[in-house]
Amino acid sequence: MADKSEASVEEILESIKKVMERDSRATATRVRQRKAKLVVEEEEQQDQTLAADRADEDEVLDLTDLELSEIVELEDEADSDAPLVADEVRGAMQENLAALAMLAEPPAKPQIVRSGETSLEGLTRELLRPMLAEWLEQNLPGMVEKLVQAEISRIAGKRG
Repeated sequence: MADKSEASVEEILESIKKVMERDSRATATRVRQRKAKLVVEEEEQQDQTLAADRADEDEVLDLTDLELSEIVELEDEADSDAPLVADEVRGAMQENLAALAMLAEPPAKPQIVRSGETSLEGLTRELLRPMLAEWLEQNLPGMVEKLVQAEISRIAGKRG
């Protein structure tokens, strides 16, 4: 028979089970703590992102209710560096856009000359409108892209 001072196989197995249970509880506790820490960090990151988004939203200026002169004044106040577009270019663009706006919404509707016929001005508008739209669709994206690239290279060259 085995010595009473020596532990039996069953006692050794029972001891091993207790150690394993204790280790698994400790591991589970550590895993729960890590998960809780990750959740807290993720919430903080979301809060920071939301705060940054709110700050960006606060910086957006609504120009829909302002008159053109007020917008120009705001642009002048906001620009401490040279403007992106020269004054002559801006003036030319404003004139062209004003002309386009006038074509889109003429001040006076075409007058009916005879029954069912419109004036020469109205007829011209009707004929030119699709051609103008087609020309703008073909040429405007390329023109804008070239102007933006030129401006970006000018700015990059100025800072570089």
